[in-house]
Amino acid sequence: MKDQHHRPPHPYKVLAISFFLTGMGQVVNGHPSRGLMMAFTALSLAWVSYNLTGVDHSFVGRFAGGFMIHAIALMDAYRHARIRWEQWKHAQGRAAGAV
Repeated sequence: MKDQHHRPPHPYKVLAISFFLTGMGQVVNGHPSRGLMMAFTALSLAWVSYNLTGVDHSFVGRFAGGFMIHAIALMDAYRHARIRWEQWKHAQGRAAGAV
């Protein structure tokens, strides 16, 4: 495993970054193209849902498509960060046991 010595960012840090900036959690995890895809998809679906709804809808309702993708990106970034973090911790434990 090539990342045994490189500590990945803590999953909660990735979660916080992803909460405020859609797609940046993926960038922090080392998947910039995935983050860019999430950000543009969120913007595109927010635009579509805004144009398909009327003025009688709430703010969240008007931008529901973007909020949906934002939530998916948030869960995706945290999941990948948690997996990387646990793999790193496991590798550190095995390295300490081998010494």
